[in-house]
Amino acid sequence: MRTVRTLTAALLAATAALAVAGTASADTPSASPSPSPSPSPSASGEGGPAPTEAGTSFRTAAAFRPGQQATAAASTGDYLYWVLPIDARQRVTVKAKVTLPEASARHGASTWRLDVYDGLRRRQACTYGTQTVAAAANAVAADLSCTLRTVRANAEPWANDPLPGSYYVRLTVIGAPEEDLGLPVRAAVEAEVKEAGGAHAVDGALAAPLVPATVTSALREPENGWAGGWWSDRWIWTAAGGVLGAAAGLFGYSLTRGSGRPHRVPPGA
Repeated sequence: MRTVRTLTAALLAATAALAVAGTASADTPSASPSPSPSPSPSASGEGGPAPTEAGTSFRTAAAFRPGQQATAAASTGDYLYWVLPIDARQRVTVKAKVTLPEASARHGASTWRLDVYDGLRRRQACTYGTQTVAAAANAVAADLSCTLRTVRANAEPWANDPLPGSYYVRLTVIGAPEEDLGLPVRAAVEAEVKEAGGAHAVDGALAAPLVPATVTSALREPENGWAGGWWSDRWIWTAAGGVLGAAAGLFGYSLTRGSGRPHRVPPGA
């Protein structure tokens, strides 16, 4: 039993060392040619100021980072485009707010829509959120949101899974009185990213993120580089399972060995 306790303690110590090393690796940014700072919750952010105007197409999309708030002045009927980087094992929620013209200048209700596309310009479905909003004729603003599925490190060629790279945000009105087209509006867009953890980790990764050349110069990579490093909390669960399995095996061996010893007959019996 002393041997069992010694081996178990050694296995537990090795697991703790692995967890500490993994945490240190996860906290250390991976080396990359152009490391980028952490996203800032402020409107300007640390990776450069947030854009104050939007693009009018995929090719001219204005780049911003999660944690920043991108703004734009536009006209009712314009198509507004932004682009941001999203990495593997991240779940992004995009929020948009449209400040509408004065009610006295409008002639009826309007309907606004928020769409998100990946680097291949495939529209990604929202798992939840208010993607389309109908604003009443006297409404002050329209609030929209879209939460995407967790981004995967890779996928089958036939799948439509979200992959790491650039993600385009498109905001526009899809229904309004013809007389209201051209009225001035203000739009604000921001993105919140949550790490999904090792539950969504897979064995494999894209050779390169889906970042078209047209936005490479403006779009900066995530904090830890693309793919976010090799570490995930799956390593902790794997090591813990190995330790428990080894301990159970040693305990069972000790019981089997003890039951196989011959019983001594006391003298004079």
